[in-house]
Amino acid sequence: MKKQVFEVIKSSHVTEKVSDLTSASNQYAFKVKKDSSKREIKKAVEETFSVTVEKVTVIKVKGKVKRSKYRAKKRSDWKKAYVRLAEGQAIETGIE
Repeated sequence: MKKQVFEVIKSSHVTEKVSDLTSASNQYAFKVKKDSSKREIKKAVEETFSVTVEKVTVIKVKGKVKRSKYRAKKRSDWKKAYVRLAEGQAIETGIE
């Protein structure tokens, strides 16, 4: 079954590192579905934000083990995508 564009991107991922990457090399980070490919991510970003994507880098993030008083629980694994846009293009994230 083919994924819809809006199903691929879960949310934007905003950290201090991502802010530095955005200003230095025009890269943005997104949390995406675990089974998404680079092509699907590129298509989703281009169609959602009306920009041209040059490169997509994908990282699988392992969930952390969080301990409470009596037991340990593991958070879910997730996938992060760094997207580099063409020169002169930007995505309005609302956080600058």
